[in-house]
Amino acid sequence: MDSIRNLYKIGHGPSSSHTMAPQKAAQRFKDNNPDVSSFRVTLYGSLAATGKGHMTDIAIIDTLLPYTTEIVWEPEIVLPFHTNGMKFEAIKEGKPINEWIVYSIGGGDLSEGENRVEQPSLYDKTLMKSILKWCQETGKTFWEYVEDTEDKDIYEYLLTVWKTMEAAIQRGLDSEGLLPGGLGLQRKSSMYYVKSRGYQGSMKSRALIYSYALAVSEENASGNIIVTAPTCGSSGVLPAVLYHLKMNHNFSDTKIVRALATAGLIGNLVKFNASVSGAEVGCQGEVGVACAMAAGAACQLFGGSPQQIEYAAEMGLEHHLGLTCDPICGLVQIPCIERNAFAAARALDSCSFAMLSDGKHLINFDKVVRTMEQTGHDLPSLYKETSAGGLAININQLDD
Repeated sequence: MDSIRNLYKIGHGPSSSHTMAPQKAAQRFKDNNPDVSSFRVTLYGSLAATGKGHMTDIAIIDTLLPYTTEIVWEPEIVLPFHTNGMKFEAIKEGKPINEWIVYSIGGGDLSEGENRVEQPSLYDKTLMKSILKWCQETGKTFWEYVEDTEDKDIYEYLLTVWKTMEAAIQRGLDSEGLLPGGLGLQRKSSMYYVKSRGYQGSMKSRALIYSYALAVSEENASGNIIVTAPTCGSSGVLPAVLYHLKMNHNFSDTKIVRALATAGLIGNLVKFNASVSGAEVGCQGEVGVACAMAAGAACQLFGGSPQQIEYAAEMGLEHHLGLTCDPICGLVQIPCIERNAFAAARALDSCSFAMLSDGKHLINFDKVVRTMEQTGHDLPSLYKETSAGGLAININQLDD
């Protein structure tokens, strides 16, 4: 598995698969082809189907400036390795002189088929059961496994991640008005935060966590700076849970950063063994994984054992199995934004359920990850970030 740095990417929304990764690929191809007249980029499958809503073309064209770039849309063609395929062509004197086929595989990562265009493997344990065994043998827990594996400045990076998450929440809570994209969708986070002051107890807590998740998700939808956790589309879940616990339970930044390490390890396990790409496995791989990460992180903060942390993460993912990805107009707005808020609350529910248990349960995390991958592959393509099914096509028919 890669470093958790590659899971927590800091950048502009609204999509790690459709914006961050294509932008990264465009920059790499531009650097490798300095002597050209123009570029042509062909987008396939999900990238072509929802690319305009995700601003994929804008990200690529802006990156390849000052050269002219032609974008070719091929939503009906899916390349063999992954539905998020791209072909970059360097044009000189009207003729292609070089081409590169690359895939956006989720979380902002790139792949050339079987070969990841990223750092080499870092973690030697790639299953939850192996890590739990290590915890039992050493007496340590998840964040200590991350500490032992990563370089010494990982906590400095995670602190930057945390401060970026906090800033996104605070900006989002202060922002009002319409989100871009043409759906006429108003920001809600500020309103939810204000209304939370009128409640007490559990209702107040729910209103606050909703407001924090909405804040980040609305920032993402606006193309502002967020952290993939594990993707842009699910970037509101983990920050909302951690910020809520910091503000209401006085957890220090040091403990929050350790919780981020555990959450990153959980997300990495899914990313390595299955997928966090909505285009490949549906939203269960994005919001479902984010819920698992947040549940495990919260459980650690409340003093959960490794077994309880694993149980919380397992429930967070299990109860999102089969979740489809059907964004209206290809925008990361409906149902994505509300889905982040609900998943944040569900993460805390999973944490509470696990903390009340002894950590023993029948279905382990590794089995749920394998099931999620199988379920995702069984989903028809119209439910995997193509905007060809579900809410994306029924939105105009529901009032008939």
